[in-house]
Amino acid sequence: MNVIAWHDGGPGPWILFFPLVWAVVVVGAVLVLRRTVWRGRGCGRGPWQWRAANGEHAPVALLGRRYAAGEIDEDEYRSRLAVLNEQHGPSGAPGTEDGPR
Repeated sequence: MNVIAWHDGGPGPWILFFPLVWAVVVVGAVLVLRRTVWRGRGCGRGPWQWRAANGEHAPVALLGRRYAAGEIDEDEYRSRLAVLNEQHGPSGAPGTEDGPR
């Protein structure tokens, strides 16, 4: 006795069930990969993490604000900026590679 077959020999309503099973398997695999393997490579980052790293709390931006507020002088600004560029690469923001303008 074939349980999946319909009475007249066709696939019956079960044929609609199998695409749903495959969709659940694919979505489950993607979710597992995002939570485990892809997390360390930056694929799972949300927009809030990018803004925190490159926004107003970025080290170069904080350094620029301290220099603009007069908390540090130009020599200290340039030396700290050089250290940041060595550790993290040039920031790419205008006016930060050469120092203040």
